[in-house]
Amino acid sequence: MLDILHYSLAAGSGALVGLALGLVGGGGSILAVPLMLYVVGVRNPHVAIGTSALAVAASAGTGLLNHSRSGTVKWRCAGMYAAAGVAGALAGSTAGKAFDGQKLLFLFAIVMMIIGVMMLRSRGGSGNPDAECNRENAVKVVGYGFGTGVLSGFFGIGGGFLIVPGLVGSTGMPMINAIGSSLVAVTAFGLTTALNYALSGLVDWAVALMFVTGGVFGGFVGVRLAKHLSQTRGILTSIFAVLIFTVACYMLWRSAAAFGLMNYCF
Repeated sequence: MLDILHYSLAAGSGALVGLALGLVGGGGSILAVPLMLYVVGVRNPHVAIGTSALAVAASAGTGLLNHSRSGTVKWRCAGMYAAAGVAGALAGSTAGKAFDGQKLLFLFAIVMMIIGVMMLRSRGGSGNPDAECNRENAVKVVGYGFGTGVLSGFFGIGGGFLIVPGLVGSTGMPMINAIGSSLVAVTAFGLTTALNYALSGLVDWAVALMFVTGGVFGGFVGVRLAKHLSQTRGILTSIFAVLIFTVACYMLWRSAAAFGLMNYCF
C-alpha cells in the first residue's frame, strides 16, 4: 500500500508527463515508467508499465481535448495515421519479442538520435497550415503511420517521439498541428496497452487516478505553452529535438551500463 506522500508524488509526476505531452506530444511513456518506479514507488515493473500506459493515455486524451479547442488538431490525418499505426504496432511488437531488451533500448536510442538530427535540419521551415490528408498523400500518410507503429511496437515504447516527426514528414503540417494531431495516436496506443495489462490485473487504479489528476493540470499548461511558443519560428522543433537527444543519451548510457561497456571507459 502506498501512503499519502506517494500519492502526492504520483500527482506531481503526472503533471510532468502531462506537460510533456501537451508541449511536444511525446515523452509520456518514456517519462512515466521511470517516474512510477523511482519516484512514486511502484515496485512491480509490470504494474508500473500498465499503470503508466493508462495514465499516459488519459493525459494524452486531456491534451488532445485542449489542442482540439485551440484548433490545432487535423482529425482526418490523425485518424488515418493512428489506424495505420495500430496495425503496425501489432506487427512490430510481435517481431520485438525475439530481440534482447537491452539491444532494443540501444537501437531505439540510435533511431531517436537520427530523428533529432532530422528535426533540427528542418526547424527553419514553418510548415503548411493548410496541409490536409487526401488521395494525393494518403499512401504516404498511411505508410508513415504503419512504419511508426512498427517501430513503436518493436521497441515497446509509446511512440510520441516518432509520431510527431512522422506527421510532419508525411503531410508537411506545422509543428503545432503535428503535436496536437499526434495525441490521437498516443491515446489509442496507450489505451490498447493499458487494456491488455488491466485484463491481467497489472494496473494500480488509485495511483493511476492521482497520476491522471496531475496530468490534467500539466496538459493544460503544456498546450497553452505550446500555443505561445509556436509563434516563434522553429522553437518547438528545437525543444522537441533537444528532448529527444537528452532521452536518447540517457538510454545509450543505460544500455552501456547493462552491457558492461562502462567498465572500459573508467
